[in-house]
Amino acid sequence: MPHDTPLISTIVGGLVLAFIFGALAHRMRMPPLVGYLIAGVLVGPHTPGYVADQSLAPELAEIGVILLMFGVGLHFSLKDLLSVRGIALPGAIVQIGFATLLGWGLGAFMGWPTGGSLVFGLALSVASTVVLLKALQERRLVETERGRIAVGWLIVEDLAMVLALVLIPAAASIGGGHGPVEPLSAGLNSLLGLDLGIGGMIAMTLVKVALFVALMLVFGRKLIPWTMHRIAHTGSRELFRLGVLAIALGVAFGAAKLFGVSLALGAFFAGMVLAESELSHRAAQESLPLRDAFAVLFFVSVGMLFDPNILIDRPLPILATVFIIVIGKSVAAFLIVLAFKKPPGTALTISASLGQIGEFSFILAALGVELGLLPEEGRDLILAGAIISIILNPLLFFLCDRMRPVLESARREETAADPSSAADEGAAQEQVPPGDDEVHPSPLNGHAILIGYGRVGRIVGQNLKSSGTPFLVIEDSDKRIGELKAQGIEAFMGNAVARETLDLANLSAARSLAIAIPNAFEACRIAEQARSVNPSILIVARAHSDAEVDELKQYGADTVIMGEREIALGMVDRLAQVHHESVSYEDRQEPATIIPTGTAPPERE
Repeated sequence: MPHDTPLISTIVGGLVLAFIFGALAHRMRMPPLVGYLIAGVLVGPHTPGYVADQSLAPELAEIGVILLMFGVGLHFSLKDLLSVRGIALPGAIVQIGFATLLGWGLGAFMGWPTGGSLVFGLALSVASTVVLLKALQERRLVETERGRIAVGWLIVEDLAMVLALVLIPAAASIGGGHGPVEPLSAGLNSLLGLDLGIGGMIAMTLVKVALFVALMLVFGRKLIPWTMHRIAHTGSRELFRLGVLAIALGVAFGAAKLFGVSLALGAFFAGMVLAESELSHRAAQESLPLRDAFAVLFFVSVGMLFDPNILIDRPLPILATVFIIVIGKSVAAFLIVLAFKKPPGTALTISASLGQIGEFSFILAALGVELGLLPEEGRDLILAGAIISIILNPLLFFLCDRMRPVLESARREETAADPSSAADEGAAQEQVPPGDDEVHPSPLNGHAILIGYGRVGRIVGQNLKSSGTPFLVIEDSDKRIGELKAQGIEAFMGNAVARETLDLANLSAARSLAIAIPNAFEACRIAEQARSVNPSILIVARAHSDAEVDELKQYGADTVIMGEREIALGMVDRLAQVHHESVSYEDRQEPATIIPTGTAPPERE
């Protein structure tokens, strides 16, 4: 059996080089995706040395897009999607129109035909699914109002691009080309002799998309959760993981082939339907490793398309293209969000999220070149603009984070000076969920800091509250933040790995830190930072293996509780009551209360 196959060599070459350059980028305090893009350039056809298969890499990357959108759907309910339709729908349409107009103007200035200029403008108007979601997930913003608006905006853009993919061949045929037409329209034309034209093609596309959405909401929301529950009852983790992947990939592929919906949009609806099941969290965890691996291949495939020579040959058109993507789109989105009476912080986040282009742009560029509408120079400019904007996107987020306090301060001063706008400002602020307002460091002293309010953190928090111990919580879910604040518990939204989030908890004045999150890698970084800020603080963490226990202690944890060991000790204690006739055992339904004391209890080994 030959070992040098295109599929294996593409996966191995892409992942190995992505790991090497991603690690170097991280070492240089740059986003790892910059390293992934450089790895793609190195395995592409425009640089010497090994060249990966250019047909396989994009298909592998598409799997990453499917799994990523499926994961977002698992955390994005239909209620959340409908809650942002008032801003996401008109905002996305206006932003697409503005960016398309700018791209058309640049194309006309360079002497391209009208059809090619419009395709160029459309390609610059749609943001990358992978880049946007990666940025939101890294900042724990997917479940916030800002994240919901950004994802809803992205869904509207995807729907608009699905429609554009139907109109572009029609535009090519009108201009004298012979591009493919919509299959259902072609079938009606051949059977009944009806020429539906552009209006008919648009209507057919909308009907198919509406039919897909209706089937998912009526039948899918019952069939998919029922299927996953049946698989879960088999007790096989392998079958459950396979079921998750089969549903994500199967629904996405079926949506694309049967209804003409994008693979990403089909996967999103599959995840959103499954989100109504209590198994959604487990499904997200099972698909996470493959999701990350194939997302890396997406960036590698983008890098493969890039010809570095264009940076030297066409610098001014590239600068104009990047300006439209990074500045033009971002400013338009910022002004649109402000027009809907949203806070500047929300407007900045959404404008930074949309200041890049990606996978749909490549599809539109390839179709435009294939149909003879877009010159190859336009495709090269789109690819260069995509890579540069993706590299600049983290910097854009950084600048927006720095601008946010200034703009919000100016807005508060303006509101104070203009009493007539105070009512509107107050109404807008009421709509902002926890985590979107400006926050200040906690005034607590000698308190406990609880990281995470999931199944473990909830029990710890309830005991701290019942014992009267002053404490606060750091959590990355706005739903849990709202629940905590409703109970009168001080809570901060964000990832505790970020130093600025820990600083909000007044770490230097805290007496103890309880790390209740299951991610040992993040827990180690939190413990390390906490120990450097407050050497005398008591750090308690959780682990799932002996290796994690040793690692957490190495990074500064005083006490590490391994869940499996505590379960085993509890079972041993209960068995001892029967077999050794010891004191009677009480089966507690409620956890014991933490009683404040001057001496720390002995650590259980």
